[in-house]
Amino acid sequence: MSGSKRNRADTSDGGGQPAAGLIARRSRYVTQAGLIAALYAAATIPFIQNPLTYGPVQLRLSEALTVLALFTPAAIPGLAIGCAVANGAMVAQFGASALLDVFFGSLATFLGAVWTFRHRRRPGIALLGPVVANALIVAAYLPIVLAATGMYDQVVFGIRVDESWVWMFLFGAVTIAAGEAAVVYLVGGPLALALRLSGAARIVGGDEDPALGHGRGGHG
Repeated sequence: MSGSKRNRADTSDGGGQPAAGLIARRSRYVTQAGLIAALYAAATIPFIQNPLTYGPVQLRLSEALTVLALFTPAAIPGLAIGCAVANGAMVAQFGASALLDVFFGSLATFLGAVWTFRHRRRPGIALLGPVVANALIVAAYLPIVLAATGMYDQVVFGIRVDESWVWMFLFGAVTIAAGEAAVVYLVGGPLALALRLSGAARIVGGDEDPALGHGRGGHG
């Protein structure tokens, strides 16, 4: 075999990661992302008419799935796409203004998942990602989406919340953070622990080590 042919063979079969293995990993990534997106959307859409899934006080139980970003990077696009699909169901109810929720809500989910995956070695800190991202981003645009619903018609410490965007933002930031933290830590936390103890985390994460929070390559 000539030198050039040998080099090509080494590159495809022996040098670094085999081509077949790379394709398999990419296929696994896409499949995981699709499944996570479907799970998130399926767990959200049936309750989309409930004000607790979209209002200034939110307890969206599907947010417990954000812990999947502790185990696989595929959860980052998966959660974002699932959120976009689920929030898209609100367009029929709130009109074009709900498109803000489709875009910025999925952006908050994306950023929260990125944080969770990057800090997966410290789960307590990692799970702050979706809490902070939703509190700051969702609270900023939600007053526009819910302007005509009266959901901000609240009096807190003698202040009418609906008098200005600033008060609506602050009110929403606190209540959304509280609801998100309750779901992520009290529901998602036990879910993550169950995945690890059952060994399912290793199946979900593939090469990611669920105990150490990093793969064989040690990135992160």
